[in-house]
Amino acid sequence: MKDTTITLTEHLNHVEPDLREVILLCSSLAAPIRRAFRSERGMAGTKNVFGEDQLALDTWADRFIIDRLGECPLIRCVASEERPELVRFDHPDGVFSVTLDPMDGSSLIDVNLTIGTIIGIYRADDPLRPGRTLAAAMYILYGPMTTFVYSAGQGGVHEFVETRDGIFTLFNGDIRIPRGQIMGPGGLRKNYLPHHEAFMRHLEDRGFKIRFSGSFVADVHQVLHKGGIFTYPAMTTHPEGKLRLLFEANPMGFLVTRAGGRISTGYANILDMEPRGLDQRVPIYIGDTEAVDLIESCARGE
Repeated sequence: MKDTTITLTEHLNHVEPDLREVILLCSSLAAPIRRAFRSERGMAGTKNVFGEDQLALDTWADRFIIDRLGECPLIRCVASEERPELVRFDHPDGVFSVTLDPMDGSSLIDVNLTIGTIIGIYRADDPLRPGRTLAAAMYILYGPMTTFVYSAGQGGVHEFVETRDGIFTLFNGDIRIPRGQIMGPGGLRKNYLPHHEAFMRHLEDRGFKIRFSGSFVADVHQVLHKGGIFTYPAMTTHPEGKLRLLFEANPMGFLVTRAGGRISTGYANILDMEPRGLDQRVPIYIGDTEAVDLIESCARGE
């Protein structure tokens, strides 16, 4: 469904007021971040908690978003992929905890490919909760268009596009993930585990085509619209997977599940996992139900 007459503000009228306020705050981050692409370039000379080199935009976006979220009295704390510990605010009336991947896919900035910001919102004192308990999840995609995709409350998944006036208007409402034949396979084949290698052979035999950009949020956005699956599995070199449970898997899994898809470790639903810590990694299979069911069958040796 495409309807450019409904704004994000109007669309959120069905959402409880405090959650609505935080979602609108998150959407307001898009334009300043997009403008910063031109000024915040190069390496920051630092590493994040996972030992990865940070770009200047990574560190700028992290500070900018946390500063903005910290101005909202409804937010109690923020967990960022760029920081080793929770950032807590002195907000006695705060009811939300937020997870943040400020610049997912930021290594692609230099080649002008799509990247994004991933956000999860919990109505809790901290975000160390199963993903199924999220109050809302969303991402901002900085591609040819700037888009904002969210799900909250009991609603579905909805996509908005930013206009020239900086207003987000409805582009696709109540998205339902179709069955498809796209696969985004992360990792090196030589490091595959046997059940994952069998899974990949099944996909190839069924005519799946590789569509992998190196930006998790962009690749899942494509799968959300075209079906198929994105995977970054457990491997011999990364037995616990490479992507992060709190910052990537839970928010995106929440969205894809709300659109009728699934997210799995290859054995079980990721959204049921109890997080052990902020830095936990997890194998990820995310996409349409048929594709995710297939990896679980392979893992069982079927």
